[in-house]
Amino acid sequence: MAILEVFLLLFAVQFGVESKPITYNTSQGIVTGKLNVHLVPHTHDDVGWLKTVDQYFVGSNNSIQGACVRNVLDSLVPALLADRNRKFIYVEQAFFQRWWREQGEIVQDIVKKLVYSGQLELINGGMCMHDEAATHYIDMIDQTTLGHRFIKQEFDQTPRIGWQIDPFGHSAVQAYLLGAEVGFDSLFFARIDYQDREKRKGEKTLEFVWRGSKTLGSSAQIFSGAFPANYEPPSDEFYFEVNDASPIVQDDMDLFDYNVQDRVDAFVAAAMSQANITRTNHIMWTMGTDFKYQYAHTWFREMDKFIHYVNKDGRVNALYSTPSIYTDAKFVANQSWPLKTNDFFPYADRINAYWTGYFTSRPALKRYVRTMSAYYLAARQLEFFKGRNKLRPNTDTLADALAIAQHHDAVSGTEKQHVANDYAKRLSIGYVEAEELVSSSLGCLVESTKSHSCGKPITTFEQCPLLNISYCPPSQLDFTKQKSLVVLVYNPLGWKREDVVRIPVISSSVAVWDASGKEIESQILPIVDASGGMRNEYVKAYLGRSPSDAPKYWLAFVASAPPLGYSSYTVYNAKQTAASSVISSVQTLQGHENGTIEVGQGNLKLIYDKERGKLTQYTNKRNLIKASVEQSYKFYKGHIGNDNDPQVIPQASGAYVFRPNGTYPINTDGEFPMTVLKGPVLNEVHQQINPWISQITRVYKVKEHAEVEFTVGPIPVGDGIGKEIVTQITTNMKTNKTFYTDSNGRDFIKRIRDYREDWDLQVNQPVSGNYYPINLGIYMQDSTTELSVLVDRSLGGSSILDGQIELMLHRRLLYDDSRGVAEALNELVCVDNDCRGLIIRGSFYFRIDPLGEGAKWRRITGQEIYSPFLLAFAEETSGSWAKSHVASFSGIAPSYSLPDNVALITLQELEDGQVLLRLAHLFEVGEDKDLSAMASVELRKLFPTKKISKVTEMNLSANQERAEMEKRRRVWRVEGMLNEEPKVVRGGPVDPAKLVVELSPMEIRTFVIDLE
Repeated sequence: MAILEVFLLLFAVQFGVESKPITYNTSQGIVTGKLNVHLVPHTHDDVGWLKTVDQYFVGSNNSIQGACVRNVLDSLVPALLADRNRKFIYVEQAFFQRWWREQGEIVQDIVKKLVYSGQLELINGGMCMHDEAATHYIDMIDQTTLGHRFIKQEFDQTPRIGWQIDPFGHSAVQAYLLGAEVGFDSLFFARIDYQDREKRKGEKTLEFVWRGSKTLGSSAQIFSGAFPANYEPPSDEFYFEVNDASPIVQDDMDLFDYNVQDRVDAFVAAAMSQANITRTNHIMWTMGTDFKYQYAHTWFREMDKFIHYVNKDGRVNALYSTPSIYTDAKFVANQSWPLKTNDFFPYADRINAYWTGYFTSRPALKRYVRTMSAYYLAARQLEFFKGRNKLRPNTDTLADALAIAQHHDAVSGTEKQHVANDYAKRLSIGYVEAEELVSSSLGCLVESTKSHSCGKPITTFEQCPLLNISYCPPSQLDFTKQKSLVVLVYNPLGWKREDVVRIPVISSSVAVWDASGKEIESQILPIVDASGGMRNEYVKAYLGRSPSDAPKYWLAFVASAPPLGYSSYTVYNAKQTAASSVISSVQTLQGHENGTIEVGQGNLKLIYDKERGKLTQYTNKRNLIKASVEQSYKFYKGHIGNDNDPQVIPQASGAYVFRPNGTYPINTDGEFPMTVLKGPVLNEVHQQINPWISQITRVYKVKEHAEVEFTVGPIPVGDGIGKEIVTQITTNMKTNKTFYTDSNGRDFIKRIRDYREDWDLQVNQPVSGNYYPINLGIYMQDSTTELSVLVDRSLGGSSILDGQIELMLHRRLLYDDSRGVAEALNELVCVDNDCRGLIIRGSFYFRIDPLGEGAKWRRITGQEIYSPFLLAFAEETSGSWAKSHVASFSGIAPSYSLPDNVALITLQELEDGQVLLRLAHLFEVGEDKDLSAMASVELRKLFPTKKISKVTEMNLSANQERAEMEKRRRVWRVEGMLNEEPKVVRGGPVDPAKLVVELSPMEIRTFVIDLE
């Protein structure tokens, strides 16, 4: 070392070098009267996309993408410590929490100081930056809550800003629910339609006040901003990761290429350009993009220089900033802002490029996410009833997996195949642990007495996650060996419900008794051969082993369960009793018969044309509906992007983009036989549409809607053509281009074909440009009736023709759509190295009502579809199960249930023993003449065995008291709103003596409850 010091000293003396490091002044704040350029350093870290979430974190698999989030956070801390004026924002808690757990006490203390000082701001705050099209509002709330409560516990901070910069379109629910109701001061994003963006730039309306809910109005509005181009620096001249091509600020005059003035001029020019499309003298530069700041010093060194030299130049003012500082400046400006309502769907980034394919992409993963979401809701309830175990099993692993799956490249279906596999694997691991918890919780409840608390239950319950492909080992008992099957039916909803349970059995000689020992009506239906083949293939694919003997029958019966409780039913060998299930009658129609056949045992009847094998008429004798209805299938040919116009960028249909190149009907007239099964519980119509599409239409005696279970795949692509499969329901209704789709399962939004509320739409894709995301349902209406369709997962849909609704069920494509994933959407299932296209099985439900009467069915049945019965099975040999067990249970007070317009969407025991409770009003204002009204819930009756000592109302994500949030809520001025608007009525404070919660339409209220 001494030799090196002497050498450097001699070098300095000989050549006259003086060591004078340049000190940059980065302390500048906002300057009144100047254009203020807010530099916001950030990184956008996808929680899985091209690599898995763990690969992104540790920096492995870099042959796909050189990205390591651990490096980002590791290099960020010293870079911020080097200058107290530097700032940074971080978003994805799934990564931050992984990194945080690795740090020692010293680093954690440093990071806490950076957070408290405002240098490091945790914004958005969810586990991921969730998608806004394919996500259900309950999942959005849960994943946000998971991140927000961690930030509160570790840092005592509440994120102020919504930062949804990369999702592919933006929902109304995100604005009012996951924005205003969370307590955010503002919401920023990047992706809006290219036509909309150009208009807004010209009118300086990229920033606005967004009222996403027509019911909650201004009480849930939020200041919002769409970026001028994307979430990156303003041009390719301002990227500073190692090896980025942008010119640095070379300010050493002793070296060649000195360019300070050139770089200042470029900065000022870019700032003035953005100022010309932005209101007030404040603009934001998003300094970063995907997985940047892996070497944070290279970014901050250049920004230090820009701030120093730009401010010396004096034409504009540059400063380190955050979206919070920027929002504060916008508010202080006292500007009036344009008003935005509804949402930002669909999104296109250029001509022919509507990002509406991902509404349906990877439909199996979408269904898995939805199924696990409902299971998580029920499992948390049962975890509460049993009492949370600080050790495993618990619901935490499933919570984390579900949270990550809401990412905008997860449930959206826009990730690489190996990443999709990783999401599914995480869900499966979480499910296995939650399944163990559910089994033990139910075991405790059926064995519980007043004399003792639950230890380790003796009763073992099994569950059947592959029930949809008739795989359920516990229900396949050999009833001839003096065994019976106990079926526990748990209802996670807050009201008593009745539904049809279907389980596979190996014998048709069975009967069903309820808990009182009374035989109930049941029905045997044959399992078709095609289902058995799919069962064998997919069980081996999922479990790695072939199933045992296949069941031959479905056993169906009507089950009833109390709110937040269960009922038990026992299946016996009919030969041991005087009763037996009714075996369905079977009628096969070959397609050359004249006349019609009527299906349905109750009020609802479906009429089929025997010769064509087609649905033709829908009747309901209760409400006197009689309507012509047809249901059919077709496919869109996926465009391969071979555009001949040199003025148009080639665009293929892919994981993101839906671009059809022709429509092809799938005709079945008389080609395949139609089979009709009839019995006392339900009727079924089995139809083979073509060799790779089949369906079963069910009409239940106790229901007034039709259920269509479809099986699609493998979609053939041997002809080199990618295909996108849709089903259509066609009526004679005069719908005038108008239909309605839900926003994340919550509000319904009016859609008009080939029309946008905010600009004059230039139509270039008349099909994909009219597609919208559907999570709950879609409906249309005319002057007398309304047709509603509900779905079992997120998908895309539209009304391309008046009187017709279409749903996209499955997609298999052979070309990438050039949006970064670099992989065709061609899902395969491999068994013993035999790989075939993915088969999808799912359901949709439809009903026709008199005008104005459909909302009740959509809302209540929609909640039942989201939260189906949870079935658990136990083998019984004594013949007296109901006498030795608690055969029925309700977690709430006897004879009490929630109102029909209220859902309990969270009941969870927290780590500290407190209880998190969320109640949601299901109806919008004016949606139903009776149910769009104030509702009330009695908390004492929700917790009948506990004493409530304290009730604290929280914001939606439960990280701050609601009252404190409302005190800080800002009131933004809106253009044209001169008169005071009608006050939105909300539920009042909870009286600690009465303990009654009021909920106004569309209101969700969140509470933390202390119980004794």
